[in-house]
Amino acid sequence: MIRILIAEDQALVQGALAALLETESDLQVVARANDGDEALELVSEFDPDVVLTDIEMPKTTGLELAAELKQRSPRPRIIIVTTFARPGYLRRALEAGASGYLLKDSPAEDLAEAVRQVHAGGRAIDPELAAEAWGEPDPLTPRERQVLRLAGDGLTGARIAQELHLSEGTVRNYLSEAISKLGASNRIEAARMARRQGWL
Repeated sequence: MIRILIAEDQALVQGALAALLETESDLQVVARANDGDEALELVSEFDPDVVLTDIEMPKTTGLELAAELKQRSPRPRIIIVTTFARPGYLRRALEAGASGYLLKDSPAEDLAEAVRQVHAGGRAIDPELAAEAWGEPDPLTPRERQVLRLAGDGLTGARIAQELHLSEGTVRNYLSEAISKLGASNRIEAARMARRQGWL
C-alpha cells in the first residue's frame, strides 16, 4: 500500500484528488493539509511515502515544502500538482527535490500512475512541459527573485527592506539588476514578465 499525503489549500481540489486516489486498491490517502506548514507537521506524524502538493499555498509554498522535505531522512517522494504550465516552475520544482510535476488538467489515470512511478524511484513529469523546461534559463538570483516578488505584490522599497532585513539601497540594487536582466522598463513589468515565465 502506498501512503499519500495531499497538501492543497482549495478544499474542492483537495477532495477531488483524495477521491480519485482512493479508488485505487494500492493507494491510501493517510492525511490532508491545507497549507505547507500543516503538511510538514503531518509528514512527521503520518510518515507518508508520497506527498502531492500544490505550488501556491498560504504560509509555506509547495516548492518550499519540497525543499524542506528534501533535507529529511527518510523522506517522502514529492509530486507537484499545479495549474502552472510554466517551464520555470518545473525547473524550480526539480531543483527543490520534486520527483513529479503534473498539471491539474491531466487525465485522472495519470495521477495514480505518477504516484506509483515516483514511489518506485522514477520521475513523472508532464512531457510537453519537460521539453520546454530546458529552454530559456532563469536569469534571477534567489535574492533578486525574492525582492521582485514582493515588489510585484505592491510593496514599496522601504517595506521590502524591512521585510527582508536589508537596506533600502540594497533593495534598489537588486530591483535594478532584475529589471535590467529582464529588459523591463520598471519593477511591475519585470515582476509580470518573471511570473509569466514561472521564475517567481
